[in-house]
Order: sequence, then structure tokens, then C-alpha cells
Amino acid sequence: MLRVLGVDPGLTRCGLGAVEGRPGAPLSLVAVGVVRTPPDAEIGARLVAIEAGIEQWLDEVRPDAVAVERVFAQHNVRTVMGTAQAAAVAIVCAARRGLPVALHTPSEVKAAITGSGTADKKQVGAMVTRLLRLDAMPRPADAADALALAICHLWRGAAQNRLADALARAKGKP
Repeated sequence: MLRVLGVDPGLTRCGLGAVEGRPGAPLSLVAVGVVRTPPDAEIGARLVAIEAGIEQWLDEVRPDAVAVERVFAQHNVRTVMGTAQAAAVAIVCAARRGLPVALHTPSEVKAAITGSGTADKKQVGAMVTRLLRLDAMPRPADAADALALAICHLWRGAAQNRLADALARAKGKP
């Protein structure tokens, strides 16, 4: 069994969700929530608060790996910068502990969870609810997105790791 902490980075709401399982077996919810920071706070204070929240989650959840949403270009550069900064904090927190970190694009996560890379947030949330056998969709959407990242990594990460290992073995052969 693998325990993965998914991180949906954001400055105002940083979604966190931990899932345990393995490909082909039922998944289990470990924890889900968000770290919130006030939009009017100074950027440094916000990043420190996000770091403290992620560190607390890492202490409590004790994941085997961390999956972070890969930041992509949006129209609002300010939003992209804040999201990228929050993602970097999550990556540093995991790396400091020697945890493997994987980055997954929103389209990759949507495709893994729903079968369509263009699914909307409601469809992703509905599938997360079904896959984890929850009574209600996790709220806010950032929390559901974090769980989707963790599930995506559980399903795709294992296959990617096997492929990387096979390639490494093949390169080592004469």
C-alpha cells in the first residue's frame, strides 16, 4: 500500500488530500482539507503559513510520496505566480524530508480520474467521491482536487516508476 499526499497549490486555499491504496485495489481516504491564508496578508507571511500547514500535514499523514499540481500558464500572471510559489513550498517541504515528489498537470489528473482531460471540477469531484466511497463531495473544490492528485499519482505513479526502472536496467546492459 502506498500513501500519497496530494497538494493543489494556492495562496488563499492550498488543498491537501491524502489517499492510501494501490492500482487495482479500492482506495482509502486518509485526510482532506485546506490551508488558508488571508488575501490581504503579505506574501512572505502567506508562504510561511502554507509551509507550516504542509509541514503539519506531513507530520500527521506520514505519506510515502507527494503529488503536486504542475502549474501551467493562465491569463492572470498574478494568479500563476502565487500558485507557483505555493507549489514550490510544497515541493521544498517534501524534499526536505526525502519524500519523492511528482508533478501532474491538471489535464493528466482529469484524464486519470474521469477518463477525460477536459472534465470540469464538478465531474472530478463526483468521481473522487465515488472512488473513495464518500457520502459527500469534499469541499472546497481545492480539497477534492488535492485528492484527485493523490489518486492520479497512485494509479499513474506506479506505472511510471516501473517504466523508469525498466529503462534504467536496459541502459545498464551492454
